[in-house]
Amino acid sequence: MLGGIGLPELLIILLLAFIVFGAGKLPGVGKALGQSIREFKVAVNKSVEEDAKQD
Repeated sequence: MLGGIGLPELLIILLLAFIVFGAGKLPGVGKALGQSIREFKVAVNKSVEEDAKQD
């Protein structure tokens, strides 16, 4: 699904994020996104471990 995203596409996405959020808010947005991804990974791993225990 994301295999078609290359460097030009990433640059366009970053440029749009810079325009929408501004330079001052980008670090906060990046931090929030990183925390969300981290929490999602923890939840997925916890779910996989619980499924393995049930088997």
